[in-house]
This record gives sequence, structure tokens and C-alpha cells, in this order.
Amino acid sequence: MGEIVGAAFVAHVPTMVLPPDIRMEINEGREISLVPGLHRMRAEVLDQLAIDTVVVLDTHWFTTVEFVVTAHERRTGRFTSDELPRGMSQVPYDFPGDPVLARSLAALAEPREDMWITANDDPYLPTHYPTVNLLPFLQRDERWMTISNCQTADQIDYLLVGSLLAEAIAASDRRVMLLASGAMSHTFHPLRKIRAHESSDPSHIFSPEARAFDEQILEWWSKGDHASVLGAYPAYRQFKPEGRFGHYLTMLGAIGGSGCRAVGVPYSDYENAVGTAQIHVNFERPVGGWTG
Repeated sequence: MGEIVGAAFVAHVPTMVLPPDIRMEINEGREISLVPGLHRMRAEVLDQLAIDTVVVLDTHWFTTVEFVVTAHERRTGRFTSDELPRGMSQVPYDFPGDPVLARSLAALAEPREDMWITANDDPYLPTHYPTVNLLPFLQRDERWMTISNCQTADQIDYLLVGSLLAEAIAASDRRVMLLASGAMSHTFHPLRKIRAHESSDPSHIFSPEARAFDEQILEWWSKGDHASVLGAYPAYRQFKPEGRFGHYLTMLGAIGGSGCRAVGVPYSDYENAVGTAQIHVNFERPVGGWTG
């Protein structure tokens, strides 16, 4: 029987993969905490869990009429970002996939009338940097699989696809790590002002109100109070959490939904990225299980 052995909320900002001297230059001579944070998460979390498969919940892969899950035996190529080719250009990637788990997940949706999931192994299917930017820090020899963010989904849909993912994992022989790859509040400063807000200092978060709501969610996470986060989700939407917060909601659906009691442990500071809120948080599995 398979199991979800780990779950984390992780940032994927382009700054992480810039050369160190450039990172320092735009951050007032200091390293952003996101970089050592991912290295520490790999050593202290992933390396301890004997993981078979990493599942990335990717906030940049927008689909419309269904969730899509990668079903490739292997993905290899070079990635250039259409958003920021100056910072992410011809980046090589090479990792095995998990087509068995992908097709198992898609099969669970087939008889349902409230969920649509497609497994896709097209060799020309694009990949996105919420997946690619994690590889230099977290990739070892595990299988990697990515699930899209359906842009017509709502809170119920995200939680449901997460619960189906948990069911597919339980029916497998996989030990799985979930990575909810995306930001918290996610509003950029305007172009004419954006270069004045490149520092990671959270004083540059787009608004004091967005920062305050982010910090409230972080407090709830620190107490394992995911029910309060779900209750506040409609209000949080005004601060435009990245991908409608679908990465977090899908992860949460897989680890128990409102009944989840996993405490969030930060693996970086709460940081700014040109107005958006970034942090790595690992959710520690309670002794009695995710809802224990």
C-alpha cells in the first residue's frame, strides 16, 4: 500500500536560479533565504523519507476543462521561459516520470461526473518553471510527476482532485512527496516601479493588507489549523494567491482536508519577490497520520 510521506509548500521564483552574484546584487548584498532553504529541505526532509515519487502541483500550468497529469516515462529537454527568458534560458532537465501513478489517478475520475483528469504523455507537452526550478535543489533519483492547475476549478474541485490523488497513491506501492509549488499573495508592482522592489525584504510585499493576511495564514499553519485557512479562503482571494491557491488546496485535499492537523515548519523566511509573497513550509506528518 502506498502512502504520502511528505508534503511541502515551496516557492519557485526565478531569482532562485539566477547566478549567486546577481541574486546578491538585487538583494542588497544578501542571499535570499529561499536558496539555502531548499537545500536544507532536501537534506532534512526529502533525504529522510525514502521517496519513490515527487508530485509537483504546478501553479503555472493552467488548464481549462480538466486537470492534466504528466504520464511520461521520462522527460528530458531544455527549458526557456516565455515569461523571463533573460533569467531562465535553455535550462537542461532530465527526470523519470511515473506513468503508472498518473494513469491510476486519471482512471479514478473516469466514472465521476464532478471531476475530469487526463493523463498525458505527449513528448512535446510544455513544462513550466514551478517544476523545473525545483530540480537543481531537490532532484535525486525519484520519479517526478506534475499536476496542472485547472483555471476553472474552485475550492471544492481542488480539494477533490487532492483526495483522488491520495486514493491513487494508497492503491499503489509508492512513497510520495507532494510539493505545492507557488506563492502566497501574488500581486506584482507596476513595471515603472518594479525594480525598486526587488529586495527580498517583506516590506516590499505589494500591500500591508496582503502581508497581514499571509502572516495570519502562516500562523494557522504553524498550529496545524488548516480548517481556519479553508474558512478564510474566500476572503483571501482578494489578495490574489498564486494560482487561486490551488497548489495548497490540492495538497491539503490529499492530506486530509479540513481535518488535517499537520504543523507547518518554515524552511525559509517570508520573503518578497517584486510584490509577491514567497516562503518554503514543510508540513510535518503527525504520528497518527495527517489528520491525527
